[in-house]
Amino acid sequence: MIETTQPKIVIIGGGTGLSVLVRGLKFLPVDITAIVTVADDGGSSGRLRDEMDIPPPGDIRNVLAALSDVEPLVEDLFQHRFQNGNGLSGHSLGNLLLAAMTTITGDFVHAISEMSKVLNVRGRVLPAANQSVILNAEFEDGSIVSGESKIPYSGKKIRRVFLNPEEIEPLQETLHVIEQADLIILGPGSLYTSILPNLLVPKIGREVVYSKAKKVYMCNVMTQAGETLDYTASDHIMALYDHMGTDFIDTIIVNEGEIPSEIKQRYEKELAKPVIYDREKLEALGLEIIHDRIVSYEDGVIRHDTKKIASILYGMIDSNGLEPRPNIHKH
Repeated sequence: MIETTQPKIVIIGGGTGLSVLVRGLKFLPVDITAIVTVADDGGSSGRLRDEMDIPPPGDIRNVLAALSDVEPLVEDLFQHRFQNGNGLSGHSLGNLLLAAMTTITGDFVHAISEMSKVLNVRGRVLPAANQSVILNAEFEDGSIVSGESKIPYSGKKIRRVFLNPEEIEPLQETLHVIEQADLIILGPGSLYTSILPNLLVPKIGREVVYSKAKKVYMCNVMTQAGETLDYTASDHIMALYDHMGTDFIDTIIVNEGEIPSEIKQRYEKELAKPVIYDREKLEALGLEIIHDRIVSYEDGVIRHDTKKIASILYGMIDSNGLEPRPNIHKH
């Protein structure tokens, strides 16, 4: 295989956050690998995981769709969720296709690779492991909840999350792409249930920490009830450091600017507020801070602005490697 000379970007996370990010990056001259969590146990993914004993396909499906280069109708078909039908209701077609491909090929990773060809995916999508993992949370009162989908509903403050089984082997290819990466991006996405489950796969976390790549944390715009209630930007960073036992992030990208009050009110019902950009604490942690207006609004929902973020990330790359370009406004 001919090694590409394009800058190698590795994005680590899950679900919707990762999908938003790769949609903006996929048209740039970069080599993208998305490493996606396999801790999901809710909804269609959870049902297929339990009934077919395969890793949950939902987060993988979202990222494949986002990186695909097919007619919009084909992507819509892949993402279609059945609303009725005995046994079919709630399943998305893409999840069923990935489950079928896993049965045909006998292997989840091989299934993703074959589905990537079908969807003309720009880049690689790799699961954090070739098996399902169970995410557990220990709360500040010492109680433990098992299952990614149940964690946000406890109403308690999370002390730490951890995986079962403890011995989880990642793919050698995953470790290789992290080692070869020029830029590693964590997030955006749920801190405890999308980002950390990847890093808690022992060899993945270690490889990320030791990697010579520039490591960027894409900070969430809003807090999440049951996960990051009242968290500031530095609280997100400290949770990552606490779980990895060391500091390892070079740069944080944070949203700057007011969120419209009517959007804030809608989010207040979910106990979600804008993440506070606590600049002094971030500076004290020695982080390079890139702050900009990086959000867009769709149907009253806040999303990261995929094109803006892609251009910021691409701006970190120049012909000599990964030096930030001077036009980025930072401290």
